[in-house]
Amino acid sequence: MKNGVEERLRNLIHRYGSHMLIIFVVVLVVHDVFGPHGYLVMRRKQQEIQKVNANIERLNKENAALDQNVKDLKSDPQTIRKIAREELGLAKPGEIIIKLPAQTPPEPQPAAPAAPAKP
Repeated sequence: MKNGVEERLRNLIHRYGSHMLIIFVVVLVVHDVFGPHGYLVMRRKQQEIQKVNANIERLNKENAALDQNVKDLKSDPQTIRKIAREELGLAKPGEIIIKLPAQTPPEPQPAAPAAPAKP
C-alpha cells in the first residue's frame, strides 16, 4: 500500500512538477513586480523621495535668503534707509516726499441698452 502511494506521488510530480514550478516562478515574478514591496511601489517611492529632497533644497535656499535679510535688516544701513523711505515714508532733512495716488484700472462702461425693434 505504501509503495503504491509513493508510486502515484512520483507519477504526479513527474507529470505536473514542471508545470507547478513554472506557475510558482510566475507567481514570484508577479509578486516582485506588483507586490507591496515590489518594483513599481519602490519606483514610486523613489520619485516621492526626489520630490521631497527638491522641496527641502528649495526651502533651505529660501531660509538662507531670509537669514541674509534678517542680517541686513539688523546691520546694513542701506537696507534700513530703504525700508524707512519706502514703507515708513521717512525722508532725510531737507527732502520733500510727494505721494501719488495708486493707479486703478479704468472700469468698463456699461453698454447702452438696445433700442426696441420697430414693428
